Amino acid sequence: MADKEKYASNCCGDGCDCGPDEEIEIMTLEFDDGHEVECEVMGVFDVDGKEYIALFATDGSDEVYLYGYRELDDDENDCELIDIEDDEEYERVCAVFEEITGCERELEEEEE
Repeated sequence: MADKEKYASNCCGDGCDCGPDEEIEIMTLEFDDGHEVECEVMGVFDVDGKEYIALFATDGSDEVYLYGYRELDDDENDCELIDIEDDEEYERVCAVFEEITGCERELEEEEE
């Protein structure tokens, strides 16, 4: 499956055709300060042999969060999000995300 085919419904809603309409999966992020953000799972993609996940905030902020991604126990609903702490790695992941989706969104790191 091509990377573009992994992306969910109108990922950013601005008409950039990020992907086909599919069932929307929602994930809640909780930050260290207790702040929570509900996000649409845009998709999982590969960079340099590692998997990453893109999450689109549904709070109207248009923010996209990128994390390392690992499925646990062969169950797609059980996963681990891994902070991208290396700046060079984060820049590569951002570049691949923008290439795959064809849209430039405000990309937010885990820190908020």
